[in-house]
Amino acid sequence: MPGIRSAAVRRDAAHLLHLLGLRAELSVSLVDDLEMRRLNAAYRHRDQPTDVLAFAMREGDGAALHPHVLGDVVISLDTAARQAAARGVAVAAEVRLLLTHGILHLLGYDHERSPADARSMFRRQRVLLARLAST
Repeated sequence: MPGIRSAAVRRDAAHLLHLLGLRAELSVSLVDDLEMRRLNAAYRHRDQPTDVLAFAMREGDGAALHPHVLGDVVISLDTAARQAAARGVAVAAEVRLLLTHGILHLLGYDHERSPADARSMFRRQRVLLARLAST
């Protein structure tokens, strides 16, 4: 997709982990809406694409097997492009936001739990994005 460089996404991911004080392995996949719809249907039982999915490896029965593995963030570039256009920002900025959002989900933040949790997550997200932008 024009405007998206995998090296920049990799750099942002590494910087976010550093800002969060984490020494962890993270997988980031950039997919289209078709693949995102398939994943969303399989894992969240929602037969539609979404912007970002996060699959935490530090939760559940096998969490202790690989404590250095944070998990996977999957971003739909198609949805990111639509959202960027709607917000009047570059696609790269939207991907950066979705990456940050996904990593926070991997750390246990969940904006769907309660209004207080949403405020906490979005506050942390704004701080991280501001710090990324200043580098």
